[in-house]
Amino acid sequence: MNFKRVFLGAAMVAALGVWGCDSGSTTASTTGTTGTTPTAGETKGGAKPKKSEYKIVMIAKSSSNPVFAAAKTGAEAAAKELGDKNGVKITIDWQTPNTEDAQQQAQRISQAANEGADAILVSCSDAAKLTQAINEASDKGVPVMTFDSDAADSKRFAFYGADDAAAGTQVMSELAKALGDKGNVAILSGNQNAPNLQKRVQGAQDEAKKHPGIKIVGVFNGVETPEDMASEVTKDMNAHPEITGWAMIGGWPLFTKSLLTLDPNKVKIVAVDALPAELPYVEKGIAPLLLAQPVYDWGYKSVGIIVDKVILGKDVAKITKMDLVPVSKDSLGTWAGTLQKWGFKDVDPKYLAPAKK
Repeated sequence: MNFKRVFLGAAMVAALGVWGCDSGSTTASTTGTTGTTPTAGETKGGAKPKKSEYKIVMIAKSSSNPVFAAAKTGAEAAAKELGDKNGVKITIDWQTPNTEDAQQQAQRISQAANEGADAILVSCSDAAKLTQAINEASDKGVPVMTFDSDAADSKRFAFYGADDAAAGTQVMSELAKALGDKGNVAILSGNQNAPNLQKRVQGAQDEAKKHPGIKIVGVFNGVETPEDMASEVTKDMNAHPEITGWAMIGGWPLFTKSLLTLDPNKVKIVAVDALPAELPYVEKGIAPLLLAQPVYDWGYKSVGIIVDKVILGKDVAKITKMDLVPVSKDSLGTWAGTLQKWGFKDVDPKYLAPAKK
């Protein structure tokens, strides 16, 4: 994706689904908090780490997507904190494609395993294309963890992310509430092969059936860049002027200013994600609610889980749930402060003041 304008500040700091459950999985629930050191402790029997240096290869979906830039920053912060705490050096090797490419992800998983990485952390663009590579890496003794978008049928040892079906349900439920339970709604999705997005769409569709006054105009997919998605929304609204609401299971178009001209009295949006560039949509009432993913924690908490498993020899949950954080006009100030703590430099100072009701 071409997010240069959107996340330049965040990137500079970087120097900043139905569940995919295995039989017998345990689930831990967590909310996006800041300033908390990831779980760590001594290994079983009080043993010390076996090596002095560890490398975690991190493969997100797209290096130009600001949500993954934030995840990278979180991973690096956890690596530094836990490395210092346990007397080892932990390196995050960022091997994310510039734009979404599941084949490249698979190749980089294989390369990381062949080069002796200590662990691999990946967000799957296409679970079907990555499962074999994940399994082969695991068979070679390289543990693989997924975040954000799972490969539930693979040999990955753990997953950290949102319950995607529940996320889609929440988006549609909140949009129906904002529309007074009546309106013509479009669902915006991205990569049709991404398992997390598939589950979010299904969750949104299932929830819409519970609201007789809500009519689904269609599910619209597009290339996951802000400009392409904003163009997709504009095109779809021209083709379907009856649209009064958008259930965006990803907030891609809100990273641009293109849709700020929408009349909040005629069209309302509820979307997943709430990064700095998206906050004006909340301020103007176009998006009465954004459901923020604690994207920093994708890296921060995932690295904590990897350290527990790989370095400290602890048992870890196969699935750790990440809860979404509702962001409205009332909570803009608090959320903006959280984003700033996570290292985002493009947070408008006006949002950092206590939000007014």
